[in-house]
Amino acid sequence: MSSPRIIVGMSGGVDSSVAALLLRDQILREHPLCDRESTVAGLFMHNWADDGSGECRAEDDRRDAVAVCGRLGIPIHFRDFSTEYWAGVFEHFLAEYAAGRTPNPDVLCNREIKFKHFLDAARELGAASIATGHYARVREQDGQWQLLRALDRGKDQSYFLHQLGQAQLSATLFPLGELFKSDVRRIAASAGLPTARKKDSTGICFIGERDFREFLARYLPAKPGAIVTPDGRRIGEHPGVFYFTLGQREGLQLGGIRGFEPAPWYVVGKDVLRNELVVDQGVDSPYLYSRRLRTETAHWIAGESPCSRFSCTAQTRYRQNDVDCDVEIRPDGSLEVTFASAQRAVTPGQSLVLYRGEVCLGGAAIAATDAPLDALAHPSMAEPSPSAYPAEPDGQAITNSKTASR
Repeated sequence: MSSPRIIVGMSGGVDSSVAALLLRDQILREHPLCDRESTVAGLFMHNWADDGSGECRAEDDRRDAVAVCGRLGIPIHFRDFSTEYWAGVFEHFLAEYAAGRTPNPDVLCNREIKFKHFLDAARELGAASIATGHYARVREQDGQWQLLRALDRGKDQSYFLHQLGQAQLSATLFPLGELFKSDVRRIAASAGLPTARKKDSTGICFIGERDFREFLARYLPAKPGAIVTPDGRRIGEHPGVFYFTLGQREGLQLGGIRGFEPAPWYVVGKDVLRNELVVDQGVDSPYLYSRRLRTETAHWIAGESPCSRFSCTAQTRYRQNDVDCDVEIRPDGSLEVTFASAQRAVTPGQSLVLYRGEVCLGGAAIAATDAPLDALAHPSMAEPSPSAYPAEPDGQAITNSKTASR
């Protein structure tokens, strides 16, 4: 048997299953005399070593991937990338949480595992291209490879793929980029694929359905400390600041506090050095809003930035609506970004991803914002005018000086 031309990353889910089906059928239509086994193959990646919790679904996913490839009549290969995943993704994940930031492991997994080690393994098997079940598109234009949003904006995953470059995109196919999820389910059912009704995985892959705090406590032991208001009043105790993220409401166990209205509390800041979790009442607390941010060194899909200053749109979280912004590239390659309107709960450690229309330009990890409490830790961010923030109930816009007494 000759080497396959395309190897599909088989996750055991419906998306990768349909991606493999579509590629197999497309090649057989275009080359009816070819052997399907020499054109398309699957590869299942084992990325997470069993931690003894019994929560890892890798073996179930492996069986489903084998069953799908059997149904399609294509071979399947297996590779264990758990060592590479630990070093390239999970250690960074733990370091970020320990520092009080909220990382996005899916972005690193795509860059370090799926479009690096998987791509290398596929080439070792003789493949010319790889394919995955991501909802995104690739286009070559004027000698440049572009990453485009999927047609199904509700499923578009270009946000998680913004760290890819020309070498990866030139060798990658996204067969689902022009389909809607409902189409994918229908195609899978019509073809009798065993994953047609399989529930989509959610959250962080190596945590699965288990409690996030319980999982993280295995690696970052609990360190209780004070829950305080922005003006420093202690109102409770937390199990560890790294278990919480900005804008979070769940898990605070605050209620009926004397001197405060019976309104929900939200995380508005984390002081790792003092081991304090800062909270405020109201989903639209002004302490959650920022107009400017700075990033770490940016990655550009084209290999270079459009120019030193430009306007575009951005997302600071997955499935967020586009926000107009102005971008300035700093001498060290980091970005300073100013939004057209104040944004809620922009979180250090998460990804800022830039777009022009349907084209993803690239992005970077968020390092700091001018949200009132974050700006105290990063004085260079404490520059915008008070109008950058929502008005407080008394009609006065919040400024960083309000929290200077902490």
